[in-house]
Amino acid sequence: LSLTAVASAIAGVGIGFFSPLSSTLQNALLPGNQSSQSSSEQSQGDLFPYRISRPVNILVMGVDRVEATAEEPIVDVFGGRSDTMLLVQFDPKANTLKSLSIPRDTRVVIPQVGYTKINDANVYGGPKLAAQVINQNLGEVSIDRYVRVSTDTLRQLVDLIGGVEVFVPTPMVYEDKTQQLKIDLAAGLQTLNGEQAEQFARFRYDVNGDIGRVQRQETLLKAMQKRLGNPTLLTRIPQAIQILQNSVDTNLSLEEILSLVNFARQLDRKEVQMVMLPGRFSQLEEFDGRSYWIMSRSGGQQIMRQYFDVVYETDPWTASRQRSPESLSIALQNASDDPTAIKRVKDYLQSKDYYNVYEITESPQLLAETEIIVQQGDLDAAHYLQRSIGGGQVEASSTGDLGSDLTIRVGIDVNKWLINLPITTSDAFGQTDKTTVFVSD
Repeated sequence: LSLTAVASAIAGVGIGFFSPLSSTLQNALLPGNQSSQSSSEQSQGDLFPYRISRPVNILVMGVDRVEATAEEPIVDVFGGRSDTMLLVQFDPKANTLKSLSIPRDTRVVIPQVGYTKINDANVYGGPKLAAQVINQNLGEVSIDRYVRVSTDTLRQLVDLIGGVEVFVPTPMVYEDKTQQLKIDLAAGLQTLNGEQAEQFARFRYDVNGDIGRVQRQETLLKAMQKRLGNPTLLTRIPQAIQILQNSVDTNLSLEEILSLVNFARQLDRKEVQMVMLPGRFSQLEEFDGRSYWIMSRSGGQQIMRQYFDVVYETDPWTASRQRSPESLSIALQNASDDPTAIKRVKDYLQSKDYYNVYEITESPQLLAETEIIVQQGDLDAAHYLQRSIGGGQVEASSTGDLGSDLTIRVGIDVNKWLINLPITTSDAFGQTDKTTVFVSD
């Protein structure tokens, strides 16, 4: 049960963290009047008699495990830096699981410490301080519970579920003897065991550094979510509990875990929305040459509003900004077997007044269906674009080109939606367009 809860939260999966369960949260998370419901009223997908009745936010951190030494025999094994930090929302009203990845190098202010990287928050004050730092830097968001997972856990859980199928885009080779880290992965679609999955998740020695690692972690978590849908894994729950007793620290109660399990296991892939905190890499001349991820204030606020219902005081600049969806930055990546596909898509987009369009390196993996990657978290714009081009599935993740608002991975299905398109678009932007477009094959 714990396996499914944690993995669902990580795949997706502070002030009162250490206080007893409040009656409000208890009423929201626990069965309540469940016993008065007839079996016909319960969803056929329910595995346990527990449900959540309101959105629940959970801070998930993958931490470097701290080992005891002769000089310091008593340590908090979960007190290391957080290599991975996710803010996850289980929302029964929208029937979604939303996940915000916060890069470990994000530059923030930590109370009594000053400006530093956000992954230090767990070292100085555990999950309570980490939640406080999120609230101070991203906006006041209710964080109901936390989960801290050691880096060993991923390896053990992947082995337990029989591996995960992942496409490795390029060969990954790196060795750091001081960290006892050796990475050696071949390129291509393959089933990774636990050790290989950890290598895939930790590799960061390419042009995008830690941000590339965040993108690969999203890819891995999506693969885990798909694998966890296999009902045969329920028989391995006792082994999972044994692993997690020594690998996970959380203040979720058993009843709360069962509620989240019951909800998460019924979600479809499209109902799991992942996004990364938008920003940029720091420059060499900034901050004494120390490497940071500098978050975008406006982009971060947009995501916190859209995904976590955070309310901000009116920002005159943001409130007055009127941005046409056609002005969005769109990256095109060819994932089809047609070398002319990108030019044809670009020409069509320009005929629809999308001029901020550019090409990126061809995908090493073919896709059967075109994907529209929501790189900056703007789902409304992605659905508007989807209606404009008449095809593609919206992928709520941050695995596209970092410089884009949206990335279109053009799949093998391109000819199905790029020929004789009748276009009618009416959307959240308040714009309507009715045109019949004929594009040559």
